[in-house]
Amino acid sequence: LVVKVRKLAPAKLVEQRYEQINSWEKMLVENGTRVLKIMLHISKEEQGERLRERLEVPEKRWKFNPSDLEDRKLWDDYQVAYETVLQRCSTPHAPWHVVPADSRSRRDAIVARLIRGELEAMKPEYPDPGYRPEQYQID
Repeated sequence: LVVKVRKLAPAKLVEQRYEQINSWEKMLVENGTRVLKIMLHISKEEQGERLRERLEVPEKRWKFNPSDLEDRKLWDDYQVAYETVLQRCSTPHAPWHVVPADSRSRRDAIVARLIRGELEAMKPEYPDPGYRPEQYQID
């Protein structure tokens, strides 16, 4: 996103990267890796509140980065870039899930449900040890 918004790479290279991302994710899925992509989306107003809080609350100052203010000025450009990424890189094998994140508790509940769904779909089981435990006795 930063590369696209700040024009740190030619547009042709950025376009090429979308396909590379999709190919890499497809290869991961074809080889048994589950890909769960979650975008936590906050509003510009909420972002402003969180940035202000980082300056006002001493325990949160470590989170503040002055460069965030420069990026904030490019909010609209970032929104366009996010939309492009979501359109170009949400595929049947690795879809994007956009989660509203202004409310931390609502965000956490949605993300937990997504993760739980993936874990349940995996149907994890303990591996067969390859022996029958009743055949052994420990004295």
